Amino acid sequence: MKYEKWSRGYWCLKQYVRFIDWIIHKKVILNGTENIPPSKPILFAPNHQNALSDPMAILLHTRFQPVWLARADIFKEGIITLILRFLKIMPVYRMRDGKDQLAKNDKTFADSIKVLENNFALALFPEAAHSSKRQMLAHKKAVPRIVFMAEEKAKQNLDIHIVPVGICYSSYWKFNRTVIVNFGQPILVNDFLEEYTTNVSSATMALRDSICHAIDGLTINIKSKEHYAGFELIREIYGNHFLKRQGKKFSDVNLLTSDRVLTQKLDALELENPDTISAIVNETKTYNSLVRKYKLRNWLIENPGNNLLKIVGNKLILLLGLPIFLFGFVFNAIPFFITDIFVRKKIKDFAFWSTFFLGSGIVLFPIVYLLELGVVSTFIPGFWLKLLTLIAMPITGKIAFRWYIVWLKSWGRGRLFFLKLLNKKRYFDLQNKQKQLFEKLDQLI
Repeated sequence: MKYEKWSRGYWCLKQYVRFIDWIIHKKVILNGTENIPPSKPILFAPNHQNALSDPMAILLHTRFQPVWLARADIFKEGIITLILRFLKIMPVYRMRDGKDQLAKNDKTFADSIKVLENNFALALFPEAAHSSKRQMLAHKKAVPRIVFMAEEKAKQNLDIHIVPVGICYSSYWKFNRTVIVNFGQPILVNDFLEEYTTNVSSATMALRDSICHAIDGLTINIKSKEHYAGFELIREIYGNHFLKRQGKKFSDVNLLTSDRVLTQKLDALELENPDTISAIVNETKTYNSLVRKYKLRNWLIENPGNNLLKIVGNKLILLLGLPIFLFGFVFNAIPFFITDIFVRKKIKDFAFWSTFFLGSGIVLFPIVYLLELGVVSTFIPGFWLKLLTLIAMPITGKIAFRWYIVWLKSWGRGRLFFLKLLNKKRYFDLQNKQKQLFEKLDQLI
């Protein structure tokens, strides 16, 4: 298989994985797709925070079959190399792989040029590693080096467009999460070629910094090292209130934009007054511990007004959706809990949790579905009804999880309602502490 050629097998696999991806996610929001040039050689340069989920966010939701450049040490002899080649992944050799191995990059660059000359897309993570946090790592020089060498070998006739991408997750590993993929304005390699001909190092650094700055504007990048966890907690607790302060309606995109501003202000405040920021972080943690002590969540304290009405409405939804929940739970519980238990016990890096859930969705879940269908098939008449049952298994599993979320929210609202009914002092104490915390944050930010 040639990297620069469209692959029917890849396309078929992509449709299947896209369905699994739809099952796993609540929603995927794409912004700035108009920034992707329709007829230019492209290199996608995304941030990297969540292992395999990051390339999936691009390749599943664009028209391309992007060719990814990955470190050469993952390529082994035999079947693994064949699989990686089928998935359009090319090796890049580094000095740590051995100086004698660097010559093998000539083939990689030659293949890259073919991809770009045919207006296909390359993709590479500028950070060269994932962070597992809403925090960018330092960018490496790989992207500038590759595009400059490609242009050099093609006599500067490619006109490569680097498309910066910011990938943002509502959660790095939770099922039913939201993903926002922001495609930024393309960076034109031609704008740096004149400097490259006179000063390779300067042009490389300038392009690297330009890419870093572009991605930074497309995602949340908490720069604080000491207070990362505290800033993330402030964002989770105070974020919706901060959005309302700006007079904006709630949407996932508006909240992301607002959270970017909020975390930037927190980073700036830390530089200006570290003692003040330490105090507000500690107060936020104390408030959060108190809320958790009563097995509540901050959003319940923040929006208690329609609690009883929501409880009644949620109970009605739960009652009507119970049959679908039971069907979805019965046929999805085994593979879901096997994956969940394995991931929590064996996988230490949170960034890989979603990767294992995706892999489980691709391989384990279908196998279990077929086994379960074999068990119940004697009770299901006719081929088409059996097929409908098989199709319904993953879809009702998604609905069952949504039902479970409604149940959790209903249970939380019930706890808050009875706290107010049975212990008004503690209830109003929680509200007052939240109000005091928000007032302090309002003054600081």
